[in-house]
Amino acid sequence: MNITLNGQSKTLANSDTVGTLIIELGYENKRIAVELNGDIVPKSQHGSTPIKEGDTIEIVVAVGGG
Repeated sequence: MNITLNGQSKTLANSDTVGTLIIELGYENKRIAVELNGDIVPKSQHGSTPIKEGDTIEIVVAVGGG
């Protein structure tokens, strides 16, 4: 399946939900925000939110500092 991830084309082999994509990318233990086709996906819905062909996903990793 082909999607746009953070502005770049990406082919997914096994990710069918936002949650599986997060794991595939190695973000499961990080503080992140996910946007799917312009809508924020709450963390509680990552595992149940499907990814479809042509979706646009933005993932932002929170970085602490001061």
